Amino acid sequence: MIEVEHLTKNYGPRSAVRDLSFQINQGEVVGFLGPNGAGKSTTMNILACILPATQGKARVCGFDTFDQSLEIRKTIGYLPETPPLYQDMVVSNFLEFTAGLRDVPKRKISSAVDRVLEQCGLGEVRHRIIGRLSKGFQQRVGLAQAMIHDPKILILDEPTIGLDPIQIIEIRKLIQELGTAHTILLSSHILPEVTQICQRVIIINEGEIVAMDTLDGLNASMRHARRLELKVRHPADGIQSKLEGLDKVLSVQTRGQDLFVIESESDVHLQDEVARLALDQLWGIEELKPMTMTLEDIFLKLTTEEKEVKEVQV
Repeated sequence: MIEVEHLTKNYGPRSAVRDLSFQINQGEVVGFLGPNGAGKSTTMNILACILPATQGKARVCGFDTFDQSLEIRKTIGYLPETPPLYQDMVVSNFLEFTAGLRDVPKRKISSAVDRVLEQCGLGEVRHRIIGRLSKGFQQRVGLAQAMIHDPKILILDEPTIGLDPIQIIEIRKLIQELGTAHTILLSSHILPEVTQICQRVIIINEGEIVAMDTLDGLNASMRHARRLELKVRHPADGIQSKLEGLDKVLSVQTRGQDLFVIESESDVHLQDEVARLALDQLWGIEELKPMTMTLEDIFLKLTTEEKEVKEVQV
């Protein structure tokens, strides 16, 4: 559905993105992650045919973003970080207007508006002025305009930015439902949101892709060590040093008096030895479990270590 090959975008001497290559298949929901200024919005703007690339190619549904931009705009729905809304228009009138812009046949405009109003939960505000709606409802209207022509692909740039926790949950649920019928490229700073919604992630840093895989795949590729979390009922002096004394333990971190993170080599299983030591020392095992890296751990490791490596090379 989306094919990007050696994509580069320069602004004068500065490169916003450099040599990006990736593919997104039909029916996938893919998270596009990176720190501020990493090049996410630039890439999305190129895919949405708002910006031209400096070098490289991008194709959407087989159409080239440079030569066939009108064809691409018929197949995608785009929600930029700031929703493109006319604040003084009534919701239903605005959606009718955008349906016309998207070349929805006149006889189908009414049904298209009813469809997106229902999908986006906007029925109760269809006759209200957009500028008087809450931020959450305005975000829903922005999503509705992106869906009015029933596109094959949705490109969503920070769809939950500025929303309160309840609104975030509502929009997240809506995107999950849309993911059953659309291919979605989603940019977000809220990493737990990406974990719940997306099947695969692309992580970009300083204009370059630093990782691209499923969350499980990223976790496996970065698992250079195995970690256990031990929580005890009876904290005592010397627990850390005794754990460090176990064979093949690489390090032990304390998190308060009763919580310890034990790191060993990736092919070593220490649960039995740690449990035996805790029982012998009468620490009382409250919890003993393996730890996996969260998306936040992976994101920080990739983006901060990449930056540190570049600074050392310079």
